[in-house]
Amino acid sequence: MRTGILLLFGLGLLAAHPGLAQGPRHLTTGRIARQSPALDQVVAPGAQLEIIASGFTHIEGPLWVPDSSMLLFSDTPSRTVYRWKAQGGLSKFLQYNGYTGRLPYSKEPGSNGMTLDGRGNLLLCEHGDRRVASLPLGQQSGKRTLTDNFQGKRYNSPNDVVLAPDGAIYFSDPPFGLPKQAQDPLRELPYTGVFRRAADGQLTAEVTDVPYANGLAFSPDNRTFYVSNADSTRPIIMAYEVGKNGKLSKPRPFFDMSKLPRARFKEVPDGLKVDQAGNVYATGFGGLLIISPQGQLLGTVDPGEVVANCAWGDDGHALYLMATTFVCRLPTLARGVPGR
Repeated sequence: MRTGILLLFGLGLLAAHPGLAQGPRHLTTGRIARQSPALDQVVAPGAQLEIIASGFTHIEGPLWVPDSSMLLFSDTPSRTVYRWKAQGGLSKFLQYNGYTGRLPYSKEPGSNGMTLDGRGNLLLCEHGDRRVASLPLGQQSGKRTLTDNFQGKRYNSPNDVVLAPDGAIYFSDPPFGLPKQAQDPLRELPYTGVFRRAADGQLTAEVTDVPYANGLAFSPDNRTFYVSNADSTRPIIMAYEVGKNGKLSKPRPFFDMSKLPRARFKEVPDGLKVDQAGNVYATGFGGLLIISPQGQLLGTVDPGEVVANCAWGDDGHALYLMATTFVCRLPTLARGVPGR
């Protein structure tokens, strides 16, 4: 194994409020471990992981908005969605987001996964309000509930959401946003699943046998659907065949993290993304894992913190990582699939 070590500048130099790591020159952190020479086709040798913003509590759900050249991400405990731009830096995009009831509610009451619906609306998975909501992207008000129950039973806490080519959305529903999580008496569904909402509003439960379904992603050809199981006792990514009607079938294990070392206690399989070559980018044990379409681990990007999720941005040759308290950016040779 060849290991490329990136410069580590001590995160203690960063002040503990959002935005101090902004600017034209960024600190670099972490390391890249190369398990296969094929990683050189994905991430150039010597590439550096830059910290672009810091001082958060627990950041999640990154989304790049191409026509605005901005990155959106959520600090779930503070119920704040932030906006970052290369020109202009960091600002608050939405406040008091994700939960409209009386606080305290849970450790993560804010929104998590986000995507665009192709019609100018931002879709948000809202933990506290236990729904998928829709908001016109250019507005700060006018949010509405897209779906908050399945067959009359409220969701646990929708976590990640992806858009299919036919306009359907798929979203995961683990219990992590509930006050007592899996043991919470507020739970109404007997399982954590992956649901599909068709363009006409019809709802189906597509996955019900993954105990902690979390991150979601389509392959570039839309024939395979990946689901991560955020469970330290069964840290696995599953793959499903996507039918012409959008149904998911023929589940198979795609990648098992159980044999990998855990760099930090709280690491579990979480967010997923893919590139145009079909490589899968999975957050989990050791940081961000880069996995070939055949399930071979090519390398691991470790920023020194638990990585919850990532998103493609800029011209498609940059990955933005949510590393618990800071956001970092990695230039890539691979090109991402927008929204995937």
